[in-house]
Amino acid sequence: MNNGKKISILLVEDEQHLHEALKLNLEMEGYEVTSAFDGAQALKSIGQEYFNLIILDVMLPGIDGISITESVRVKNNNVPILILSARDSSADRVLGLKKGADDYLTKPFNLEELLLRIQKLVEKNKKIEAKSSIGDKYSFGKNTLDFKAQEAINLKGQRIRLSKKETMLLKLLVENKNEVVTREKILQAVWGYNVYPTTRTIDNFILSFRKYFEEDSRSPKYFHSVRGVGYKYSE
Repeated sequence: MNNGKKISILLVEDEQHLHEALKLNLEMEGYEVTSAFDGAQALKSIGQEYFNLIILDVMLPGIDGISITESVRVKNNNVPILILSARDSSADRVLGLKKGADDYLTKPFNLEELLLRIQKLVEKNKKIEAKSSIGDKYSFGKNTLDFKAQEAINLKGQRIRLSKKETMLLKLLVENKNEVVTREKILQAVWGYNVYPTTRTIDNFILSFRKYFEEDSRSPKYFHSVRGVGYKYSE
């Protein structure tokens, strides 16, 4: 899923010394680290880049870690979130997990334990992302896709040559049938970007798919845009 690239982590921690120490240790483990020192900066980075993991302090200037977690989950972004907190009450831990965090570690923590937890979350996420493949051919309605040959036969019996990107995007959407696939996931999986261009890129592909495969491209049955979230193939 990472196209041979490094695992990308967003580190959100406002305490300068701890931030630098964590960043250094994560980079020594081979991770690529993006830094944010407050909530607004964190949300901006999450909106612009794809991350394999977010490490998030609860007490931040502006928007706190719990609110960031909530905001990320509302957008259907399933990136693993590890919360760091100076507060050790079970109520805080429960709140963090309830709002969508995957793990919760109390300060001061053992660095080795943190690194192990990070590794586990990254591995778990990889397994979730590796959807079972659907094979080389797929049919829906009166359309047939041949992913290997990079072509399709549509409901009018026309043979359509598909570009490599079109084929990859079709396969990704079909493999996630009836689920919204976020634009971040699409651009990471199909384009391999870590920093994204505009959503118009994907919109144009979806418009092409509607022209190819829908009976009425203005009232699509199969290819849907979910405003502000992503795209969905449904049957």
